[in-house]
Amino acid sequence: MAELIIIRHGQASFGAANYDKLSDLGHVQSGLVGQALKTRGWTPDRIVIGGQVRHRETLNGIGFSDAEVDAGFNEYDFHDLLVARYDGDVPNLVLGDRKTHFRTLRETVFEWQAGGLPNAAESWLDFTTRIENAVTHATRDGAERILVVSSGGVIGQITADTVGGPAKMMMTLNLQIKNTAINKFIVSGAKRFLHEFNATPHLDTPENGDKLTYS
Repeated sequence: MAELIIIRHGQASFGAANYDKLSDLGHVQSGLVGQALKTRGWTPDRIVIGGQVRHRETLNGIGFSDAEVDAGFNEYDFHDLLVARYDGDVPNLVLGDRKTHFRTLRETVFEWQAGGLPNAAESWLDFTTRIENAVTHATRDGAERILVVSSGGVIGQITADTVGGPAKMMMTLNLQIKNTAINKFIVSGAKRFLHEFNATPHLDTPENGDKLTYS
C-alpha cells in the first residue's frame, strides 16, 4: 500500500492578467502547508506536480524543488470552455465579477460533462482519462509516500471517482476545496481509498484563520 497526498495549489491571482501564478498570500499558504507536513513527520519519496506555474510555486513554498512534472494533473482550461460556450464573446462580468464567475463556472462544467461544448479543446472524457492515467503513473511501484500538487477540479474528480460519485459531484467538491488543502488517499494495487479530504490544519488556527481562501 502507498499513501498519496494531493495538495491544491496556493491562492492564485484571480482577476490578474495572468491567473497562473501565486498571490502573496498563496506563497504564505504554501509555506504553512509545508510546515504542516513536517509536523506530521510526513516526507514523500516521490513528488509529482502538474505543469502549471502555480503548481511549481506551491511546491517550492512547501519546501521541495525536485519533482516529476505530469500535465495530466493540470486543471481544465476554464477560459477555453467559456470561449466554446459563448462562441468567443465572453461577457466581461463573467471574467471580472467573482460571484458571476463561479456561478458560470459551475453551469459551464455541467454542460461540458453532459457532452456539450464540442468546440472545446479538451472533452470531459479526455480530462477524466488523463487524470486517471496521471494517478496511475504517480502511484506506480517504488514509492510508499507520494506527494502531488495539483488543482481543485482535478482533486474534485479524483475524489468523486474514488468514492463512486456521479460526474456532477466533481464540481460540487471542486468549489469546496481550499487553497493548499491536504487530500489523502490510500492506494493498494488498482484500489484507491479516501482517508482525508480538504484538510487545512495549518489554517485552522486563530493566527492563520484569515489566510483561508478558495481560488
